Amino acid sequence: MMKTAIYPGSFDPVTYGHLDIIKRSAKFVDRLIVAAFINPNKKHMFTIEERMDMLKETTKTIPNVEVDAFDGLLYEYAKKRKGYFLIRGLRAFSDFDYEFQRAMMIKEIDSRLETLFLMTDMKYSYISSTGVRELAHFAGQIDRMVPPYVAKKINLKIHSVKK
Repeated sequence: MMKTAIYPGSFDPVTYGHLDIIKRSAKFVDRLIVAAFINPNKKHMFTIEERMDMLKETTKTIPNVEVDAFDGLLYEYAKKRKGYFLIRGLRAFSDFDYEFQRAMMIKEIDSRLETLFLMTDMKYSYISSTGVRELAHFAGQIDRMVPPYVAKKINLKIHSVKK
């Protein structure tokens, strides 16, 4: 049986922390679906198409990674895609509390789903998509937080909005 995991997130934008989790978790499964969540209630910097483009570009060298998007309930998406593992990245203890509650709720709804927690490499533990967006908005240096392709997309987006 093929082992499929799903790594869900907003990826607005994808950071080196996300990529660390993607690269490491891809080693444990046959197929890793990196699934960008479509949340109409959240204001995103990038459209779902732009987020998927950045994910595809930054993961293209990892052969067993597939990029997708979904809306609705994660456990339903996992069932549809035959994913039995959910990957969740943790930067700090504060992430664990929230992610633990989510994992327990999903387990209660669908007992076949397992959530696997991975700590990001310590050198990326301070990076968040929100922080990257805020820093970029005020012309701060983001090149140690996101890949060059993503930094370029962020800068283009910010300059097009400021015009």
